[in-house]
This record gives sequence, C-alpha cells and structure tokens, in this order.
Amino acid sequence: MGQGRDSIISASVITILLLCVFHPRMIHAETFTVGDGQGWTFGVQNWPAGKTFKAGDILVFNYPPLIHNVVTVNESGFNSCVALGGSGLHISGADKITLVKGMNYFICGVPGHCGQGQKIAVNAL
Repeated sequence: MGQGRDSIISASVITILLLCVFHPRMIHAETFTVGDGQGWTFGVQNWPAGKTFKAGDILVFNYPPLIHNVVTVNESGFNSCVALGGSGLHISGADKITLVKGMNYFICGVPGHCGQGQKIAVNAL
C-alpha cells in the first residue's frame, strides 16, 4: 500500500513540475494598474515606458465610468483615436484586461479624450 501511495505522490509532483515548466506565463503573470495612483485618465500615454510586460499579464483600468471608458483597438484605431468595428468596449470603471503577445492598444472612446493623451500602447513579450 505504501508504495502505491508513493507512486501517486511522485506522479503528482512530476505533473506539477511539468506544468510549471511548460506554462510559466500563467504562474508568473503580473497585474499592473494603468496610470498607477492616478488611474486611467488624461496624459497616461507614457505610463508603459520602462515597464516590461508579458503575454498573460493583466492591466487594471480604474476610472469613473460616467466620465471615461476603455476601448481595445488596433494600431489604426490607436493612431487615429477612432474605435472601429471589432473594438472591445469596457465600461465597468475597474476593467481587468489580459494582455496578448505583441502590441496591445487601448484608448478612451469618449470624444476628445484619446487626443488628450488617454491612450496607451503596450508590447507584451
């Protein structure tokens, strides 16, 4: 009986170790609050500078929902400050968005806000 239990425990440990090796992003995902203490507001466009992001990391956008929103856009939407079809609208005031590998673009969809610097581009490795 003792050996059977030891085999099960050994197999469980090996499985856990393999999951750690093959899924490091899930285990080491970080959470970042966009704009830090300021939150998601005007002038945050440089907030990502100097930070390293990975696919699977989570961005938290805190803002008053009656004043702002978050729109996930493509590069064109980011550059033009226009949310095109296929954009993702978030309106909770405490949105949590998981980064995908590559460039991730976010703007405030309220007219004029993106042009005032309420937009970020984040490259996730």
